[in-house]
Amino acid sequence: MSFTFDIPRIETERLILRAPAETDFSAFAAFYGSERARFVGGPITPELAWRMLAMETGHWALRGYGRWIAEEKTSGAPVGMIGLFNPEGWPEIEIGWDLFNGFEGKGYATEAARAARSHAYDVLGLPAVMSLVKPANTASARVAERLGARLEGQFIHERHGPMNLWRHPAAADLCKGAA
Repeated sequence: MSFTFDIPRIETERLILRAPAETDFSAFAAFYGSERARFVGGPITPELAWRMLAMETGHWALRGYGRWIAEEKTSGAPVGMIGLFNPEGWPEIEIGWDLFNGFEGKGYATEAARAARSHAYDVLGLPAVMSLVKPANTASARVAERLGARLEGQFIHERHGPMNLWRHPAAADLCKGAA
């Protein structure tokens, strides 16, 4: 049995959001194997990172949307995994961002997440999305705030524990000039 599906390519000012590829595995495994991944289920072994990369790709086949590899236009380097995520156990569709080692603090998460949100609203027709952020992950909370999201409450995940649920401005509100 084979699946075929298209993963759209999106360009922002500094990034290309594209389909995950096996060539991304080295950067992917380095991030998810590091202490920086503590807020997103890591650190994990390379074998588990490979399974996670395969899951991210399969999410596109099962849901029709997913997370892209964000690639720096100037260098071609993969800078992170950013986009729409809604696996079993999630409360609703999330915009998630994981920046690979060395690419944090450059505004890439905000830039790519804004493009992912536009795709969710303009292409998929979703009325609203949220982001889940571990309470101690202040850097991701700042990204959510820059995107105009507001802390709405807390979600308790069976494996990840408590996560803050940030509500993004609805599609209709963005048309009225929100973040």
